[in-house]
Amino acid sequence: MPQAKIGVIGGSALYSIEELTDIKELDIDTPFGKPSDHIAVGKVSGVEVAFLPRHGKGHHLSPTEVPYRANIYALKSLGVEHIISVTAVGSLREEIKPGDLVIPDQLIDRTRNRVNSFFDGGIVAHVIFAEPFCPVLSQTLFETAREVDITVHQGGTYVIMEGPAFSTRAESHLYRSWGASLIGMTALPEAKLAREAEICYATIAGVTDYDCWQEACAPIPIDTILETQRSQTRKIREIITLAVSRIPETRRCECATALKTAIVTAPKMIPAAQKKKLKLIIGKYL
Repeated sequence: MPQAKIGVIGGSALYSIEELTDIKELDIDTPFGKPSDHIAVGKVSGVEVAFLPRHGKGHHLSPTEVPYRANIYALKSLGVEHIISVTAVGSLREEIKPGDLVIPDQLIDRTRNRVNSFFDGGIVAHVIFAEPFCPVLSQTLFETAREVDITVHQGGTYVIMEGPAFSTRAESHLYRSWGASLIGMTALPEAKLAREAEICYATIAGVTDYDCWQEACAPIPIDTILETQRSQTRKIREIITLAVSRIPETRRCECATALKTAIVTAPKMIPAAQKKKLKLIIGKYL
């Protein structure tokens, strides 16, 4: 099976990467079911890259329905060590304007209906998640984005809501009072699962609107949001094309050893079925 150290998960409006060449479409099955779609493995700037559309081609999966565990497991099975996530968000700050990009550094989880761990059924692991995005990968994306003709902001707290409906105005004001910068629907449990799988994970967040806190403006219709996403997508593909060749070959961040001291269940107590199911993720520690 083809291998790739870099994975890209495309969000709304990013269902393929035109710069991807020598493509092999892979239909992968995992212990957690099928991923969102076939994974395209090819080359971008001479670097092996695996691309997966988060919502499936044609955008048929809601944020709650995305098979997050299957997606991360499938990318791990291809040898992926870095994931560049692309996501659409609303802005909670005046200075972060529609059309801008943000490389966030923090998360607040407001989801309710998603399985957010690989570890259950007789095995427990507590990964450190104080810094939910890989700082090395995030810095690489930010520095690369600054070379592209688009406004990019470094850092910011991203609130993940369940969706698929957008926020109420009261919720939007609440999140602003918390100091949050962005609101969206897909970075979790994706980022947690990537950490459990010891994969570096960072996000390019494309700002589509001001959410609904800005009462002076009428809510932006979905067709306008989609058009903003399409225009951003061209710039995001440019950033990805430049960034993949700049990601360090050797990992020295804590993401690479996130499970080293995280598994608290005694090895002899872990059910054999779970050891088999999670061998790809925990095999080097048991």
